[in-house]
Amino acid sequence: MTSSSVTSSQPPRPPRPNLAFRRLRGRRSPAEFAAEVRRAAREIGEQVSCDARYVGRVEAGEIRCPNYAYERVFLHMFPDRTLTDLGFAPRSSVRGRPGRTATEPPPGRLLGGTGAGRTAQDPGDPPQDPDERHHRDEESDVLRRAFMTGGGATVAAASLGAPLALASDALAAPRPRRAGSSEAGALEEAVRRIRLLDDRHGADGLYRRAAAPLRAAYALLDAGTVRQATAERLHSGAGELAISVGWLAHDSGRFDDARSHYAEALATARVAGDPGLEAHAFCNTAFLARDAGRPREAVRAAQAAQRIARPLGSARLMSLLALREAGGWAGLADRTGCEQALARAHALHQRGTTEADPEWMTFYGEAELEGLEAQCWSTLGDWTRAARHARRATRLQDPHFTRNIALYTAELADDLARDGRPDEAAQAGLRVLDLLAQVQSSRVQTMLAGTARVLLPHRRTPGVSDFLEKHTSTPRMP
Repeated sequence: MTSSSVTSSQPPRPPRPNLAFRRLRGRRSPAEFAAEVRRAAREIGEQVSCDARYVGRVEAGEIRCPNYAYERVFLHMFPDRTLTDLGFAPRSSVRGRPGRTATEPPPGRLLGGTGAGRTAQDPGDPPQDPDERHHRDEESDVLRRAFMTGGGATVAAASLGAPLALASDALAAPRPRRAGSSEAGALEEAVRRIRLLDDRHGADGLYRRAAAPLRAAYALLDAGTVRQATAERLHSGAGELAISVGWLAHDSGRFDDARSHYAEALATARVAGDPGLEAHAFCNTAFLARDAGRPREAVRAAQAAQRIARPLGSARLMSLLALREAGGWAGLADRTGCEQALARAHALHQRGTTEADPEWMTFYGEAELEGLEAQCWSTLGDWTRAARHARRATRLQDPHFTRNIALYTAELADDLARDGRPDEAAQAGLRVLDLLAQVQSSRVQTMLAGTARVLLPHRRTPGVSDFLEKHTSTPRMP
């Protein structure tokens, strides 16, 4: 793809935050508000794929005007307000945008290449705001089918690589030009797409394809920029992309690669003087250390993250970091330290959301809190308590986070199996196997393999035999 294929005829305008829409959300988290949007849509027979990231893009001003389906839902939710009252731009201003040039990709090209499976529009709908392309196509049946048939990596490649194609082409030239706001925006979009695809389908199909965008991101930093504000966006975007790619490696069981990517993000944060990015890097480092069998390092990294994050003013972030510390204490078999950290995590979580909460924390709600606590009790060998929290996590999780539902259910199956409840464990394991048609996660598959080993002595039990037979016949990720 050449640079002209993603360059518009006019320079992009920086979005203005939609403060009116943010005020309407109130104290609800983005995920909670998105769930209310979907419920309201069902009440009037609409079908929208609203999730926490869509809410975040609206509040950031990246979606200037919703399509007609979303408009009907929002006006149903707030019948005494107009679109303008909700903070959106007049539809005429979106309709009046300059048309695509012949070299621009048609809607859908960046996320799957065909544009199939889009949300239906009324005959009178204006051309969609380009800001809505990625959210519309992320729900496409083509994308889901591709992952189910093992072609997810190909789709992900287009999804991740296209936003940085302009930067990569420019930097490959003998005299690379300086990076600008369009490259910074492309970098931020690549981070969002990685997170969205991981939420839906897991990391295994994505990791191998994420290296090229990451190389392009750091090449952008070397190219330099004129404006300090753009330089800060580039550093933050590159660091967040390194963390996202590190997580793909982490969730795929590539712990050495993940450690390298997290260290790269940490170095970027310190060079840029970005405490939010530094706290995020330490947060993931603590999680990795716990999974890699280095619990003392997990405690130290989580405590370092809390020292850095405390001035940022996000109780939700501090809650998650306390959970990371709790996981480390559990690995050290320190029940008292674990319980104290868990108590802090719950108390901080109850303070609710604030404007200071980082964008990347959209996954962290009550379900994740329960799921991480379940892992702590499992590590401590309290299978009954672990199963109770894992079951709560599966019930509370937003349907958008398919990978997390599979993860929590796998945790539940393993806890039940070790707690001496083979029938219940087998039922939960079968539910996970059904989800593996959509989710590619080595972590989930490893957990299921452990559950199968625990249940093997009960293989003559009908439910258990069904699970073991299906588990054996389910293809493993290469």
